[in-house]
Amino acid sequence: MRIVKTKNNGKRIVVAIALIGGLVTLQSCSDALDTVRTKATQTYVLWKFGSELLEMPADILTAHPERNAKRSAYFGDLHVHTTYSFDAFAFGTMASPYDAYRYAKGETIKHPAGFDLKLREPLDFYAVTDHAMFLGALPAAADTSTEFSKYDFNQGLHNFNAPEKLNTDTVQERFSLFRGFLPGILTGIVDGTVDIDKLNEIVVDAWADTINAAELFNDPGTFTTFVAYEYTSSTADMGNLHRNVIFKGADKLPAMPFSRFHSQDPEGLWNWMDELRSEGIESFAIPHNSNGSNGQMFKLEDWADDPMDENYTAKRIRNEPLIEITQIKGTSETHPSLSDSDEWANFEIAPYRVATTLNSEPKGSYAREALLNGLNFQDQNKTNPYKFGFIGSSDTHVAATSDDESNYFSKVGLMDSNAMLRGSIPASEEELATRRNNNNAQNRIKEVDGKEYISGAIETFGASGIAGVWAEANTRDAIYDAFRRKETFATSGPRMKIRLFAGYGFDNEMLNDEDVIEKAYATGVAMGSDILASPQIEGKSEAPGFLLWATQDARSAPLQRLQIIKGWVVDGKHHEQIYDVACADGGKVDSTTHRCPDNGAKVSISDCSISEDLGAPELKTAWTDPDFNSEHQAFYYARVMENPTCRWSTWDAVRAGVAPRSDLHATIQERAWSSPIWFRPKREGE
Repeated sequence: MRIVKTKNNGKRIVVAIALIGGLVTLQSCSDALDTVRTKATQTYVLWKFGSELLEMPADILTAHPERNAKRSAYFGDLHVHTTYSFDAFAFGTMASPYDAYRYAKGETIKHPAGFDLKLREPLDFYAVTDHAMFLGALPAAADTSTEFSKYDFNQGLHNFNAPEKLNTDTVQERFSLFRGFLPGILTGIVDGTVDIDKLNEIVVDAWADTINAAELFNDPGTFTTFVAYEYTSSTADMGNLHRNVIFKGADKLPAMPFSRFHSQDPEGLWNWMDELRSEGIESFAIPHNSNGSNGQMFKLEDWADDPMDENYTAKRIRNEPLIEITQIKGTSETHPSLSDSDEWANFEIAPYRVATTLNSEPKGSYAREALLNGLNFQDQNKTNPYKFGFIGSSDTHVAATSDDESNYFSKVGLMDSNAMLRGSIPASEEELATRRNNNNAQNRIKEVDGKEYISGAIETFGASGIAGVWAEANTRDAIYDAFRRKETFATSGPRMKIRLFAGYGFDNEMLNDEDVIEKAYATGVAMGSDILASPQIEGKSEAPGFLLWATQDARSAPLQRLQIIKGWVVDGKHHEQIYDVACADGGKVDSTTHRCPDNGAKVSISDCSISEDLGAPELKTAWTDPDFNSEHQAFYYARVMENPTCRWSTWDAVRAGVAPRSDLHATIQERAWSSPIWFRPKREGE
């Protein structure tokens, strides 16, 4: 890897320079040395990183895995926090980026509360995305050997995560210290009492270590890592504008990540990314938790509330081709108030702005509405800023993806490390007394069914999600290219696979062809693409056909139904329609309602057992829109749903031998979403 200094344009960076001293240049590069040695059957090359010599397996540097023209499904997580994130450290997380990658590859690591964490099945790719803001600052504050630890606002953090402190008895103390650190350091930055150079050194060192971990664990053909971080902007009213920035390679990287201290306006981030791109450093950003943005993530104005011009929209979609549609803090596909004809819209709705219990405005916060607004731009022959694909990821703050409702360990370390703290079983009298004596927003208590529970945002969290891609090989280049062309999908946790193609002449006959995927690629387009109107015959264009194919995660429940979600615009007005297109258990889609019959799958709430003889291991079909109009801009994406299973809160209650809370969903229908395909009428000159 080579780390370079970059220039930043725009007025906003001037403020940043005043605050944090600008960017820092690392003087040394990672260069392969001539020294080579063999250990067992593996050859290792010594690489120089700063003053350190690092062993790198030689095959990591030279491997070129065979590429699969049909493309394989790969699963990963692009939203993972470790001890370098200030909030994760405050939650008790000591796991490093190295631990995170070991976990993703199937090894066991420790939760802050001391229990083991291990995936049901290793992942194919992973990215540590620690917060750029104060990257590495809390570990440095807790380490009494550092100069940074000497500031007054850090005194309570000394040895904060020593072994004797890693228990749930420290939860209240952690709330208090965490609330004290942020205003303390921010005041110090503004009044000049904090040494900016020292803070920058901490950030640069943590960033370099993050890069090093990604490089050490990247194993082309087997396991892919991406150098990445989180940009954490927000509005004054706590509307979430967070993004994860993913770099394609690691041969050349910025000296330190761009943070909200450089600019709170996301356009500042895009300008920085464009500048890096001009210097050969490729990256893109993934917005997440739009559900908690209070209507700000997908509004129709820029940061200054001016209408989006062509420069702005082109810049946005160039730098943000994907969004994270589902994660621990809720699902951002759509909201019941925005999609009243979608019976499945009320799925894992987390109603609060991030890190608050303030309600978030749905309008402007959900993906489907943004896709519809994007069509309005296209209707005006403007660049569509919301022409994005879908992924899922976790947003775990314990270095470990939590993707299994039956083995849920949530996201905020010690703060929600057991069922009582998660609010899924009644609180003890001792815990209730402690909370009543500590008056803060995190200590809400709610009475349900005559029992008292710890309540707040955590009860709305979930075991989601996972990013899926269709790529030719498990390598950085191949997977990154899949991200860029939006041949991606999201799941709420299970490793369902879902494909979507569109083309002319697609029909059910294709499904019996052993070369169906090759033909779909050769004669049509995959998810993430446009399909243009066909030539007109007798004044009408042919409706495109859609090929859909979903398969079950063998470790999860069978599939129940496969759907198409269509959105279109007529004279500026939004329309959407949900079509069931394939049904499990021999069911047929009703041509009037466009719905499959209920297949009768049930869940026993007493023990979370499910109907094992119902549902399908796969669902596939060719489908043509019965309401197609070649004059209308439209998007289509696929959604597949499993049979119902127990939600994590029900699993907690069952294990504790108590009744589940009646105000929480007892069951969940896990699902996956393809990225859209956009139908585009031909315009003059095309």
